Amino acid sequence: MATMNILVATVEREVYRGEADFLAAPGVSGELGILPRHCPLMAKLTSGELRIQLGERTDEVFVSGGFMEVQPDMVTVLADSAERAADVDEAAALEAERNAKALVESRQGETDLARAEAELAIASARIAWLRKKKKH
Repeated sequence: MATMNILVATVEREVYRGEADFLAAPGVSGELGILPRHCPLMAKLTSGELRIQLGERTDEVFVSGGFMEVQPDMVTVLADSAERAADVDEAAALEAERNAKALVESRQGETDLARAEAELAIASARIAWLRKKKKH
């Protein structure tokens, strides 16, 4: 069976590198499913889960946006931020969500409000992802 190489990185570090026979990614227009030998593609990502499958194994990485470049044998995800489920500190994630909600409620200036709303959306998506992981 054919596979493709996957690289997930942020400005600070490489988060994931490995092979896959399927990748699901949170595109801004909906979930993208990528198989080996996919035609070249560039896509903007939103906050959500990357599911990286190789046979029966599935690795999951939360990304808070970024870009994905697809080549027939290589997928590169350049994420604004990314973390594997095992690396997420739930208490810190809940605190970040509380802080973002407080910023939105304070309503200081349009630019600050837009930034706070974006941070809240990311924090809320991250918490939802963590809760989903706990159920499985």
